[in-house]
Parts: sequence; C-alpha cells; structure tokens
Amino acid sequence: MGVKSKAAAAIVVLLLFLGSLWLQGGLDYHWDSCLKGYNQENKLHQLYNSSGADGADGPQVLEGCPGQTFQVSLLVSHLLAAPVDTSDVLLHPYLSSWDELVRFMEALGPMVGLISKEIESKTSLIRQLAQLAEKNPEEELGLDVHSVNTVNTENNLEASQYTGAYRSVRSMISVELSQGLVDFDRQTDSGCRTLLRLHRALLWLKLFLEKLAETPVAGRLRSPSELCREAYKNTLANHHAWFVRRAAELAFIAMPERGFFFRLVCVQNQEDLSAVLIKVVKAIGEVYDRTQKALEENGMLDLP
Repeated sequence: MGVKSKAAAAIVVLLLFLGSLWLQGGLDYHWDSCLKGYNQENKLHQLYNSSGADGADGPQVLEGCPGQTFQVSLLVSHLLAAPVDTSDVLLHPYLSSWDELVRFMEALGPMVGLISKEIESKTSLIRQLAQLAEKNPEEELGLDVHSVNTVNTENNLEASQYTGAYRSVRSMISVELSQGLVDFDRQTDSGCRTLLRLHRALLWLKLFLEKLAETPVAGRLRSPSELCREAYKNTLANHHAWFVRRAAELAFIAMPERGFFFRLVCVQNQEDLSAVLIKVVKAIGEVYDRTQKALEENGMLDLP
C-alpha cells in the first residue's frame, strides 16, 4: 500500500475512531470557536529556562520560530506560568497551553487535527463555565448545556485571568464538589470531568514528546508513528474499548516523519530537537503531576 493509500485509510479509520468515542460520550461538544487566552499571531517569543541547569554559558533561550503557527517557546511559557502556590495549577495559562498544543496537533496533518477539535471543545467548555461563573458570582453554578452554549462569547476573556471558582484546578474542584455538580456515577458536563479528559490526553502527548526526544537505540531513531502508537498504548488506550484501540493504532500511520518535527521547532538535528523537547516535557510534567494529585485527592481519576 502506497503512502497516499495509507494516509487515506488512516483518515477513514480515524473517523471511525472518533465516531466510536462519540458513542462513548467522549465527543460531547462540537463548536468551532474557541476563545483564546492571548493574541498569539505573528509574534516571536523568547523564554529563558528557569531550571538553573544550563551550564557555564548561562541560560539557554527558546526562540520564536518564524513562519510557524505552533510556537514551542509560547507553549513552554504558558506551562511555566500555570503552577501556583505549592500544589495548584492556574486554569488560564493551563488552557492557553492547550491552545498551543492544539496548534501542534493541527500541524501534524488532518488526521491528528481531527483529534484537536475534540480538545478545543473541552477547553472551550471550561472557559465558558468560567465566564458564566464570573458573570454570576453570587449564584450557584448550573451545568445546563443550553445555558453554557449560549453564554455571550463576545465578551473579552483575553484580559481575564479567572478570579473566582475557575481560577485554578483546586478552586474548580472545590466549588463543583460543594455545589454537587460532579457526579461519580454518570457522565455530566462538569468542569472536573472535562479536565480529566484533558489530563489524560496531556499524558499521551507528554509521553510522545518524551519518546521523540530519545537518543538513537541500536543506531536508529524510531519513527514518530511508532513512538506515538507506543505512547497511546501506555496512556489513552487504557480508557478505550478494544475496537477504539485497534483503530487508533492504525490511524497513527499517517504521522509525519522525524524531519518534519525538526522544521516545526526550527532545529537542524536530533540533538537540538531533544534539547527543546526535554524543556517541554519537564514543563508539562510539573503541570501534569499537580493536576494528577488534585484529582486523585478528590477521587476523580475515574469519573465516568
């Protein structure tokens, strides 16, 4: 089977894959507009690594990548802005991180781009719940789908950092639990359930990028397609039915080759790619671990 035939087959398989997820309640919201936290177009971004492990030459810099919609420097800056206090995560930069990860997935082609639409629907839901809470701070939150969908999305959230119930992961959990919005027995439209789905997808991307940063094994670099399938098997596959797992594994055959990722982050070789991705994975790891702890402490890791 030629490359084009494989890609066509993969797209068909993915459509079946996404359809199956919808039947399981995974594709519960579909609107195209997603409010963005920051104006990210046509800007260059620089970010100094704050780890302190940069050697004698001083801090390394992640520079903006001209001509690319996805900006790895912007992704890392959002991720580094998310952790707050000792164990919490601010939702505004967290969702902005997902905006950039959506751009990353869309850059990988139409197949992965379809998955990114599901991510956008979930980040949009949490944003609209936050907006609803800020418009009516004295009222109990309701999760009526119609009322959420009809919130005035023209209001400018760009300047809003979320100050109330949806300021952070832990504040959202606390408020939704206190108001009885989280159902542990059936699917609901709560922010907590939506966050859990994003959380699981974040682990998949973290593991994939971690593997993509690996040095050659036995003199060869494994293909991104192989690495993505492996990352999926160790993460999201644990929450999918047999048919969905088989379909997802087939779908990854259309993943771009490694050279594409060099161009995506403006590097020349695997060594430079690894250096960049290690920063990304470290930043994702901190956000993921804090979110994992908050969900675990409240018994939310298995919300239906």
